[in-house]
Amino acid sequence: MPGGRPRSFDADTALDCALEVFWRNGFEGTSLTDLTAAMGINKPSLYAAFGNKDELFGKVLARYLDGPGAYAVDALEASTAREVIVRLILGAVDLTAGASTPQGCLCVKTVQACGPDAHAVRQEAVAVRKASETALRRRLEQATDLPSHHEPTALAALVHTISDGIAVQAAAGRSHDELRQIANLALHTLLVDDR
Repeated sequence: MPGGRPRSFDADTALDCALEVFWRNGFEGTSLTDLTAAMGINKPSLYAAFGNKDELFGKVLARYLDGPGAYAVDALEASTAREVIVRLILGAVDLTAGASTPQGCLCVKTVQACGPDAHAVRQEAVAVRKASETALRRRLEQATDLPSHHEPTALAALVHTISDGIAVQAAAGRSHDELRQIANLALHTLLVDDR
């Protein structure tokens, strides 16, 4: 016996549409009506293919990390710790203030603007941020090219704080050019070698 009607939509395209809506509006600011309109499907199809809003967000978050947010993982492969830091901070500018993407960061918006009813979603975004910071700390612990006063745990936290600040400023309307100037100043200050 056949297993029901086949899907009449492309799941990858629908996820990309959901990603843009969540990225633009944040988790709390996105309604099911917003999602179904953007994805071109009805609510029963959304639930059948992706689960509830929380489950859909989890799939979107994974897509964000593997897609637009993949620059952060790629940056860890740079040959020097200094280049890792440069790629992460400048990558944050490009991701959060780019001309072809919503302003801000999906993870940062979710961590900042989720109420008690969305605790699980907020914790998922927090876990992503912590894992990213841990990966950076581990990479910095292997570094031989940083000034001696840079302690890896504190430096990883500082780089993430700068990146998150860039995302907040992008969401508030700062331009790519302004954020690039700010990022360059932060990098110059951060990476001065005064041993």
